[in-house]
Amino acid sequence: MDHVIFRTPFFLPLLYPGLLWRVPTNEKKLYLTFDDGPVNGPTEFVLEELKRFDAKATFFCIGNNVEQHPQIHQRILQEGHAVGNHTFNHIKGWNVSVDSYLKDVERCQNLVGPTKLFRPPYGRAKRSQLKKLSDYRIVMWDVLSYDYSNSVAKETCLKGVIRASRSGSIIVFHDSYKAEKNMMHALPRVLDHFKQSGYQFESLSDL
Repeated sequence: MDHVIFRTPFFLPLLYPGLLWRVPTNEKKLYLTFDDGPVNGPTEFVLEELKRFDAKATFFCIGNNVEQHPQIHQRILQEGHAVGNHTFNHIKGWNVSVDSYLKDVERCQNLVGPTKLFRPPYGRAKRSQLKKLSDYRIVMWDVLSYDYSNSVAKETCLKGVIRASRSGSIIVFHDSYKAEKNMMHALPRVLDHFKQSGYQFESLSDL
């Protein structure tokens, strides 16, 4: 799969204008986000790379993983990164009722702590579910790395992220076992490339 679209199609933010797709800025700032952790290995690799490049990021955590790896979750916070809610069981909103979805979100919220950031797994949720989550800042993205895809080569992943990113981009990587091969190749090189170009990497905590 060489022909993948790394940048979110322009019409999606028009259909869902209440969601955060990109940070409106002309400054050289990028917003790395990591979904599906925390887990042993990949999350710790991400934290080390962020520290090496003096970068901050936002981690959208699965509650079940936070429950299993509370020490890694605490490390994320202690090192100055932001966390967000990614549901407890990584459920696809289209497949469950509003009540079931909200209960799963609440269960995750009790573990991740006081955050108002939320990202629906797979980027998919019913409008009725999103409406009930109006207290959250619902964060999507404008650059998807495809680090999780076995059909995308690691160098394609890297080049796609670099080409698609621009000031204010919200970039999705995954700190998961499924994505670790591509992510571990692309992330350090993305950090290095944009740092050398004068960009700063910030978290979404202050938005």
